[in-house]
Amino acid sequence: MTTIRSPAVAGLFYPADARWLVQDVKHLLTKAKPHNLKPKVLIVPHAGYRYSGIVAATAYASLYSVASMIERVVLLGPAHRMAIHNLALPGVDVFDTPLGGVKLDTDLINAIIDLHHVTVSRDAHALEHSLEVQLPFLQNMLGNFTLLPLVVGKASAEVVADVLDHVWGGEETLIVISSDLSHYLPYTVAQQMDAETVQSILQLQYLTDYDGACGSIPINGLIMVARKHQLTPHLLDLRNSGDTAGPRHQVVGYTAIAFD
Repeated sequence: MTTIRSPAVAGLFYPADARWLVQDVKHLLTKAKPHNLKPKVLIVPHAGYRYSGIVAATAYASLYSVASMIERVVLLGPAHRMAIHNLALPGVDVFDTPLGGVKLDTDLINAIIDLHHVTVSRDAHALEHSLEVQLPFLQNMLGNFTLLPLVVGKASAEVVADVLDHVWGGEETLIVISSDLSHYLPYTVAQQMDAETVQSILQLQYLTDYDGACGSIPINGLIMVARKHQLTPHLLDLRNSGDTAGPRHQVVGYTAIAFD
């Protein structure tokens, strides 16, 4: 029997109607500035599409030259709904969205399931938005692909890097790290803090202020592996909710960064 993780934030973070969702995603991708890159890894925000959708689209638009080669996506995002240790698999066969189901990659699951820092928790995934909001963009850009979704809790950079090493693959495997930047700061304060966070990432320096990015733990693991593989980060976009759809007295920061 196929087990399915149903959408938790359809109708909240993005349209629940498939026609509207396709229209929104394509519109955002059309507005996104193209970049001539061949990314192995993307850092992408995960707020509602009206807030961070254009920044996310800028990240995904960088895949046009490599989309036909990508067969599997390793997707890591921070745990927002419940406290967990290390990294958690969802224990299901399919992640469903209004655009259809995405099958989980059994080969990648088998490659990490016996690692002591990988657990299985349906509860950690059930309401988590950081992974879910990426899927409609991936479905639009890639068509058919398999997925390895991991919620990241309290973990070290070394633990995240070890998991990434086990599933790194070649050009057929895309790594996506889901993370927003600063949360609920005044506009100009957020701009400064986010610029410092992004500069650290671009210099492959570990993030030490966890308030600078909710996905700082998976980002630090990525930085460790990026150094090993000699990847180069490229800033594609940096904005906050005050630039897109929200007020400026409290904003959330967003960035799109590609590594090739």
